[in-house]
Amino acid sequence: MMKKKVLLGAGLLLFFILWVVASFYPDWLWFNNLRYTSVFWPSALGKTGFGAAIWIAFLGIIFINLKIAKAISSKNEYKEPVKNTVEGFSQHPLSGKTLDTLILVLVLVASLIIATKGAKQWPMVLSYFYQQPFDIKDPVFGRDIGFYVFSLPFYLTLQYGLLLIVGFSGLLSAMWYLKDGVLQIVEEPVEHTGKSVGIPRIRIAPSAAKHLLFICGILLLLIAWGYQLKVPGLLYSTKGPAFGASYTDVHVRMPAYRVIIILTLATGILFLSSAYRSSRKFLWKAGIGWLAAVFVLGTVIPGMVQKFVVKPNELVKERTYIGYNIAFTRKGYDLEKIREVRFPVDNRLEREDLRRYRGTVENIRIWDERPLLQTYRQIQSIRLYYDFNNVDVDRYTVGGHYRQVMLAARELLVDKLPPQANTWVNRHLIYTHGYGVATSPVNEVTREGLPRLLIKDLPPEGVPELEITRPEIYFGERTDEYVLVNTKAKEFDYPKGDRNVYATYVGKGGVPLTGVLRRLVYAIEFKDPQIFFTNYLTPESRILYNRKIERRVRAIAPFLEYDRDPYLVIAGGRLFWILDAYTTSDMYPYSHRSYSHFGNKGVNYIRNSVKVVIDAYNGRVQFFKMDEKDPILNTYERIFPGLFKPLSEMPDEIKGHLRYPRDLFELQAETYGIYHMQDIQVFYNQEDLWQVPDEIYGGIRRKMKPYYIIISLPGEKREEFLLMLPFTPSKKDNMIGWLAARSDMPNYGNLVVYKLPKEKLVYGPMQIEARIDQQTDISRELSLWDQRGSRVIRGNMLAIPIRNTFLYIEPVYLEAKQEREETAPASNQRTRLKKGQARRSKDGITRSPTEGKGAAALPELKRVIAALGNRVVMEEDLEKALAKLIRVTSGAEDRGTLHPSTTTRGDVGGLAESALEHYRRAKKNLQNGDWAGFGRELEYLEKILKDMSGQKSREN
Repeated sequence: MMKKKVLLGAGLLLFFILWVVASFYPDWLWFNNLRYTSVFWPSALGKTGFGAAIWIAFLGIIFINLKIAKAISSKNEYKEPVKNTVEGFSQHPLSGKTLDTLILVLVLVASLIIATKGAKQWPMVLSYFYQQPFDIKDPVFGRDIGFYVFSLPFYLTLQYGLLLIVGFSGLLSAMWYLKDGVLQIVEEPVEHTGKSVGIPRIRIAPSAAKHLLFICGILLLLIAWGYQLKVPGLLYSTKGPAFGASYTDVHVRMPAYRVIIILTLATGILFLSSAYRSSRKFLWKAGIGWLAAVFVLGTVIPGMVQKFVVKPNELVKERTYIGYNIAFTRKGYDLEKIREVRFPVDNRLEREDLRRYRGTVENIRIWDERPLLQTYRQIQSIRLYYDFNNVDVDRYTVGGHYRQVMLAARELLVDKLPPQANTWVNRHLIYTHGYGVATSPVNEVTREGLPRLLIKDLPPEGVPELEITRPEIYFGERTDEYVLVNTKAKEFDYPKGDRNVYATYVGKGGVPLTGVLRRLVYAIEFKDPQIFFTNYLTPESRILYNRKIERRVRAIAPFLEYDRDPYLVIAGGRLFWILDAYTTSDMYPYSHRSYSHFGNKGVNYIRNSVKVVIDAYNGRVQFFKMDEKDPILNTYERIFPGLFKPLSEMPDEIKGHLRYPRDLFELQAETYGIYHMQDIQVFYNQEDLWQVPDEIYGGIRRKMKPYYIIISLPGEKREEFLLMLPFTPSKKDNMIGWLAARSDMPNYGNLVVYKLPKEKLVYGPMQIEARIDQQTDISRELSLWDQRGSRVIRGNMLAIPIRNTFLYIEPVYLEAKQEREETAPASNQRTRLKKGQARRSKDGITRSPTEGKGAAALPELKRVIAALGNRVVMEEDLEKALAKLIRVTSGAEDRGTLHPSTTTRGDVGGLAESALEHYRRAKKNLQNGDWAGFGRELEYLEKILKDMSGQKSREN
């Protein structure tokens, strides 16, 4: 028997060692390759240490109580059976060993579940021990904000965990007593009939009652601690007119909680003392009295004060607390740094203004990211296994000019390989990486309505300023498979004509597969025995995994929140990804919580404190500090020394491509729309609410998204790259202001809001959209295109400030409709999609049915709409649209005639020039088979010829 126990123990020990090796060894190798072992050890020890502490505490408390219960049960004081126990329960032991085993299994499973979930809180635990002060005091208790962000969450977690464990141990003890007949539920029989009616009576042995009373006393002490924590927790109250402790919370609930704490402690001590006394005369009365006091003090009295004292005088009573909410929300979202500037609007734009602001005009974006992505996929995917995930907006110096460009990475998706080529060798050894990028200016179009590419094809060809010497993309947004490099199999590099070019990986990314142990460990890690048995590996072979950008950075620093859009940068002939990281908290006192970002996680403090740079070839990840004053970042830096580098160490070529993140900007814009009101009465009445305006995109009304743009801000001498968004008053469409975030050094991160005059109407995006729809010629032309076989896409509307006015630009695209239904494979007919229904791929990206197999939609830029004030024109390109708009604005053209190029000039020569232009267009439409366009141009030509005839007659 002893030999069997020794063997069993040795087997369990061996299993535990193998589990530790299989779990931690691959992670240690991966972190070691990235030179982040200083991050691995605090993370691993913090996670396992906190999980082990919870597990030991849980099992310790449970087994101590069960041991006590077992000892009491062995002295069962009820020797005689009871005749009237409730059916299903018995005073006799119930199949002892079986039930004991079931309870043991329940305890072990529950302990593992609770310990595993608790271990995920390790960043919060380490932050508690390494916390840094905010040097800001809360306005009610005068505590440093660090107490609320770091300490209070730890205390709440600890209190809740202990309450859960003690409560669970009490429940198990009661079950044990019930099982052994020490606790009995008895029904009283009625005289004469012998039937049982009424409420059953609980009969329990005195020793067991003492044990359960002791547990109840401990629970009451923990509840008292919970009420102690509820007092500072009132700073997150939502019961007042603004987030945070209100008048009732401070003057009623807070004192009530302190009284409840005293009552709960007294009741808990009474229960504990009853465990050592035989008399329990007032015990149940005390328990009922405590419940009644908690209800009256915690609910009834605060409700009455709120209704009869506060509500009739709410603004007077709540003024101070509304002020706290405004001040701390602005601190939490970093809105205090927003500079407010007056922006006079005169709705005048002259040709000289276009020349003076040439840098702004040359960078007006007429390519929208979504149609351009589809176009890239059609003209630059080259092979079916290449794909572009999204299009990023950035800026580069091209030809000596500061240019805004669109850029997309050509990633390789092995899932798109033909079925016969979708083998293990192809997926993991040969097709290992994407290749190159597609890049185009934001405002240039070919004659066919396609983007003019600055970088294109394979291998990449383009302008010298954007030369790429290392175009391979081993780490990207959609590269999800592990790959083995430096093997006996040559890696596919890129296609060239009717053959392929192959290469060998020469980087330092990935973990070297030296030795049998590593191969075995990774075969277990990826549940793929091929890694162990394949003959393709050599002593120089490496395994690259965690290649998806988001997964890679989260594996290193899961305690940060990350932006949804990593973007690609060309620097020094190499490709790098930049990903914005945030430090966040939902425990900043008095700061309004938002739930619209980061997976609906509550946030009321956020800083863009970190920029993450990932090498697309080597996979090296670097974290750079952007806000050295952020206490949360400073806390993490103490926990993980060496993880964060100063911004000064970032290469200048990469630093020049930093941009203010959209996710943070959207969150700040939403919050600023409310909290720009700093006057307490105005805020209370919500008199001056701002909102993000709507726009029409693809025929659907939706919220306008922030957009990157190169402009010269009012009062600045040079153009710069910034992120901007207009505002409109709540439930109105006229523009009231616009917010801009600067991205170029040394002004990176500075926010400025330009407030428009309230006494003057400035058209907002939806009002311009309405004017576009009301222009009969524009509406008729768009309707003609939007017929069967074609679809008109009205792109993003941009409001561009130039001098003291707003120029609105909206591109118009035309693409072929895809009417076909996408059919699922025969093996998965249930996943067939209906026509027009979107589908979600494995990577979580929603795609339309036209995207992928058989899709041939190729959006082309056909027109550009320009608007200024109440004047709207549409032309073939941006230059013509602006020229036309200037003529209309200056009165040189009939404002009622807004169809393209129908200028009625004052001389025959000018009319002849316009006639020739329409003739050329008519000829082009005829060649393209566009009969509607051909007829329309003939009508324009006829009108001009009649004007010429009338002008000639007047001259004679």
